[in-house]
Amino acid sequence: MLRRVLTKCKNLLKAMSEFSSESVASLQDDRGQKRETEESVSDVKKLKRWTGVHTGIAKETTTGADKPYVRLGPKRKVALLMVYSGVGYRGMQFNKEFKSIEGDLVTALLKAGVIPHDHANVMQKMDFQRAARTDKGVSAAGQTCSLKMVVHVEDYLKKINDHLPPQIRVLGVKRTTKGFNSKKSCCGRTYTYMTPTFAFAPVEEIVEESYRVTGDIIDQVNSTLALYKGTHNFHNFTAGKKPHERSAKRYIIDFECGQPFVREGLEFVVITIKGQSFMLHQIRKMIGLTIAIVRGFASVESIEKAWGPDKVDVPIAPGLGLMLDKVHYDYYNQRYGGDGIHEPLEWTEFKDQIEKFKEDYIFPAIIKTEKEEKSMLDWLSLLPIHHFDLFDPTNPAKGGVRTAYAEVVKLRKEESKEQEDRSDPDEVKSETEEKIDTDAASEVEEN
Repeated sequence: MLRRVLTKCKNLLKAMSEFSSESVASLQDDRGQKRETEESVSDVKKLKRWTGVHTGIAKETTTGADKPYVRLGPKRKVALLMVYSGVGYRGMQFNKEFKSIEGDLVTALLKAGVIPHDHANVMQKMDFQRAARTDKGVSAAGQTCSLKMVVHVEDYLKKINDHLPPQIRVLGVKRTTKGFNSKKSCCGRTYTYMTPTFAFAPVEEIVEESYRVTGDIIDQVNSTLALYKGTHNFHNFTAGKKPHERSAKRYIIDFECGQPFVREGLEFVVITIKGQSFMLHQIRKMIGLTIAIVRGFASVESIEKAWGPDKVDVPIAPGLGLMLDKVHYDYYNQRYGGDGIHEPLEWTEFKDQIEKFKEDYIFPAIIKTEKEEKSMLDWLSLLPIHHFDLFDPTNPAKGGVRTAYAEVVKLRKEESKEQEDRSDPDEVKSETEEKIDTDAASEVEEN
């Protein structure tokens, strides 16, 4: 009896052991099959993602408060060579309220499928930086931007340019190191300023568009420009800088004026300046003071005064003829340009394209705008209201250009109101005009 019970127990244990082994094996098979399924789904997703990258099609989904999220694949740090005519734009830097170069560029990058929507809205996400921030109306023939973007999109350069206006072109894109920053890695910047030569006409001569400059005046311009070379305190040549701030000191490498040439009846010269970096309005104020010195409104001692700690009245020349010509990456090229992985950022292969863009868009826009709007001619008419000396709050004659200009504007408004009140618009003469001319003449005599 006992033997029979033991036999039944033994058979029961054996059956339970076989059942347990089969269950474990089945469970392991299920888990393995699930893992394989998940991996297959992941592979399919990756395939779809990479297919979208190579065709330039970005798949959009919605997250959060209906904000688009774009999956484009891995992005790479690149340097981007840009040329543009700044006429009609409020500058390079993105501005939600005004038309900017960066605004059109980011829109083109988004439509080309090389950056996602959230990067376009928050440019810091793509580590965007420009080598130089050009002001309103300023053009560029060698602007460099750094950013992270997808480089596996087919014909991405063509797609970017297809979504840009003709006056903005992206000529080239090069892979860079991860830490490259187009602004911080830049060791120098070269600008040019194209101006009509009548800007240097002596004060005793009548300023006309038919004016032709002499060789002696070009020599005087170059001797004046040479005074700016070296390291100086340029706090008077910008806005918001105190004389004791270290950032007010800038190093000018070269500054010279080229030979005159004639375009569409106007004679022009191109002034070239190279420096490590420049502050807001610095170049335009340097050229503005140079024009005042060459014309005879100011003396060369005004430059020395402007480098001192006191505030000096320095005029700012029009921004129309200013152009960013080239940015320099000498240290970056020495370290990484020959490592076999990265290309040097010299852009010499695009020299012909850059020159063609200058001739097709930048120079014609400057000449046309100058002939139509007469920005330099109008600016020269206001030059006598400057005193080019230290500001003196106790002296009304040296209370600053703002006071004098405000007086001119006030007089012109009063005259305009008088013209509206008169029944015969042809009988408008100008006591206020005579007053402005008299005040301007007295200012010249005092200076």
